[in-house]
Amino acid sequence: MLGWSINLFRIRGIQLSLHGSFLLLLAYVAWDGWSADGGAGLVWSVAFMLLLFTCVVLHELGHSFVARRFGVGVPRILLLPIGGMAEFDSIPRRPRSEILIALAGPAVNFVLVALLMIIVRFPQNWNPVQAAPSFAELGRNLVVLNLFMGTFNLVPVFPMDGGRVFRALLAIRLPYLRATFYAATLGKVLAVIGAFSMVYFLDNWLGAALFAFIFVAGEIEYRAVRRREREEAHWRSILVEFYGHPPGTPPPEPLVEL
Repeated sequence: MLGWSINLFRIRGIQLSLHGSFLLLLAYVAWDGWSADGGAGLVWSVAFMLLLFTCVVLHELGHSFVARRFGVGVPRILLLPIGGMAEFDSIPRRPRSEILIALAGPAVNFVLVALLMIIVRFPQNWNPVQAAPSFAELGRNLVVLNLFMGTFNLVPVFPMDGGRVFRALLAIRLPYLRATFYAATLGKVLAVIGAFSMVYFLDNWLGAALFAFIFVAGEIEYRAVRRREREEAHWRSILVEFYGHPPGTPPPEPLVEL
């Protein structure tokens, strides 16, 4: 399903792609804007959506550039209706590296908030629902959404950024697979709570779909880590059996009985 994508352009060697379903979201946003306020509403809604996903791309580039500093390949950033996804060749096993990569995305959002606040002013009793479309209103909405994006990604729902930070902190004391299991389990519990809250309290099915995607993605990544750990253990045992000791280490000193 992730193969249904359109390649747009490259940013410092990273391919930016658009999932086909994103066009459906853009069409719905355009129709909703047209229904609410005619041509002006259509232009406003589409412009806001494109600016929002520009912030999503910048968020993912934050992850990607830091990951490349640690030698991780980043072939593609994929834009989905529920957000963006930077595809890494691998995830560093060093907790410090994973923490810095995970925090880089939200850090970009908070920097954008700081830059926007230089020119954006919020009037007293501001109500985004009742405000008329304008450039000032566009800036205010971008401030709020970047603040939300940065904060939301820090929630410890694996494999979101906060969940990866949680996994990395656990991996300081625990084996990597066990740390991943605990992080994924907490993430799935929080994802179920989030999906239920979105439907029951907010009647927001898109938000529920986002949490469902996070639930599945966390389970997929945990299984991938478990499979890789088993494969490495299997080949390590074969090499130990063949060499008599782990390759790359000197053989044990023979015991001498006196």
